[in-house]
Parts: sequence; C-alpha cells; structure tokens
Amino acid sequence: MIAAGGAYGARLARDGDSWFPERWTLDGPEPYAVPLPGNQPEEPGTEVQPMADGRVLIRRTADGRHAFSLLYPTGPGTGELPLGAVECPDPGTRLHLLPPAPCGQRAYALAVGRRSTDVWLVAGGGFGPEHLAEIPGRCSGGVWLDGTGRMLALDRETGGRTKAVVVDLERGGEVSPLLQIAAESDDRLLLADPDSGLLLVSSDAPAPGEPRLGWGVLGSTLPVRFPESLHPPDLTLTPFASQPGQALVPESCAVAFRIDGPSGTWVGVWRPADRRLHQLAPPEGWLAGSGLWTAEGVLRLPYATRAEPCGVAPLTPPPAAPPSPAPAHPEPGSPASCAPRPVPLQQAPLGRLVTK
Repeated sequence: MIAAGGAYGARLARDGDSWFPERWTLDGPEPYAVPLPGNQPEEPGTEVQPMADGRVLIRRTADGRHAFSLLYPTGPGTGELPLGAVECPDPGTRLHLLPPAPCGQRAYALAVGRRSTDVWLVAGGGFGPEHLAEIPGRCSGGVWLDGTGRMLALDRETGGRTKAVVVDLERGGEVSPLLQIAAESDDRLLLADPDSGLLLVSSDAPAPGEPRLGWGVLGSTLPVRFPESLHPPDLTLTPFASQPGQALVPESCAVAFRIDGPSGTWVGVWRPADRRLHQLAPPEGWLAGSGLWTAEGVLRLPYATRAEPCGVAPLTPPPAAPPSPAPAHPEPGSPASCAPRPVPLQQAPLGRLVTK
C-alpha cells in the first residue's frame, strides 16, 4: 500500500511465524524500511495503510470490534496513538479500509452489512471514528474521483445488479448514479485518474455474463470503449496505478496493470491511444499489484527479497505511439461495435469535477 503523494508505503511483513507492520520511505535517494512491531505479533488479516505524514494506520479486529491506531517510530521502539473503534455486532458485516484518500491526512473504512453499507472516517477526524453515511445496498470497490477526497465511487449491488455510484462525503453521503452502460449489465469502476479524467471500468454489457474491461472519460458523453487489447485470453488484468499530470489528455494516460496468468504474475502497461497492452517482467520479489507512476512516465515497483528487503525498481515502458488517423471502419471494441450507452456522469455533483 502506497500513501497519497508516494512518499511512504506500508505492509504487513513476516518474520518466521510472526507478522508486524513495516513502513517504507520511498521519496529519498534510497528506499528504506522501518519495522513497527507492537507488544505482540499481529494477526495475518490485519490491515495497514500509510499516511502522508509518515505514520501508519493499523486496523485490528477482535469479536466484531475494529480498533484503529496510528503507529510511528520512536527511536528503537514503536509509538502508538489509539483512535478508537468501530463496533460491528452483526457477524455478517465486513469492515475494511478504503484506498488511501488523495489528501493523505484522512482514512476511511467501509462496513458492508446484509442490506446496507456504512462509510466511516477512521483517521483524521476530531473525536475518533465518525460515521459519515449509510448507503442502501451492499457496496464494494472504492475509487476516489477528485484530488481532495470528497467524491468516492463505490460499486453498489441492489436488486441483483451492480452499478457504480458516487458518494459525496461533504453532503451527508449523498448518492448519485455514476455508471449504467446497459439496464441489465453489472458495471463497476476500477480506476479513475482525476488529472486526465480517464476511467477504467468492468462491465458485462458487451457479452452478458462475461465481464470485460473498458475505458471512458469522466464528464464525457462518449460511449465506453471495450478494446480487445484489454481482453487477452486466459489472463486476468487488474489496474493499480495511472500516470499523473496528464491534464485533460486521457488518451495519453498510461495505466499499470497486474496481469495474472497460468505462468505467474507480471506487469502490463496500456494507453488508450496505443491500442495495445505491453507486457513486462516485474522485478524479483515484486509486491504484486503495488506501484506508482512518476509524471515523467516511469513506473516505480516496490519489491522485497531476502538479499534486498526494501527496494524500488524503475520500469520505463515503451513510449506512446504517435497519433494516427481515425480508422475508416470501427475497430473491434469501439463504441460503434459495442453499442453501450454513454457514461452518465450526472450534472450534479460530477459536473464540477471536470471544471479546471
């Protein structure tokens, strides 16, 4: 897990049979790790998340009680600031941390119940965990749509269908529709880049029962495209990072994918304008599914091996292809051949997100 801004990372590391939090410093000349062990080993399912100030948020669970603390190094030891707890007495409720907020100063959690989902502010508030919203339906995912941590996209399941919605955290958790490609399709948001407006989605609209990856543009009325390059046979693609600084040029925004296949796990890089997926070898010990882009187009991948327990490998993908004239006939996966509906990014509140 990498913090907003990319200065710090955190993971649950292992020493024999014991687990402990570990903070990585990534913005110096050489990356280095600082162990943050507590008074006893952590459970394997414990979540950690780095904050922009270098502290590490930890979530510990016992008997439906989720306790949150901030950890920080204090010389040879570990300092701990308890933040409070969230009670989930219903055994059917599942609570987990949302991806790091863009501001880097707050952290949020999602508690998914049997018929509704609660959004909690668990770090960065004034008086411990704060309940922000209750959303009808079971929600999953979690993608930030702006640079401040106000607009949160979730995939909500209601009536047997899953659609991406937007939760406005500054308006009492007001919910607005985000993605409906077809009435009977399951439409999920996987990644959003606030700079360029690029969206990566998953939907079974092109082929019912077979989710495919597609891309659209935040605030655009153009249909979602489902290129064949994002549907390689026998491989699973999961986007994990987008190139920052590509203001209003979504076609040139590079996206990094984790690729899982019969022979293992490796890295993919794709740009809408290239119409192809570059498949690249990761460093040995890559912490699969983690990494961040620089504005210059270098993908930095954290890894850990016995010889080098804290490392970051730079990966420079092939440059973007020069723009080419529009084809006379639509390529497979283009809007004309898929016939999905546009991404209905509602006038309020999402119209404000694309105003520069």
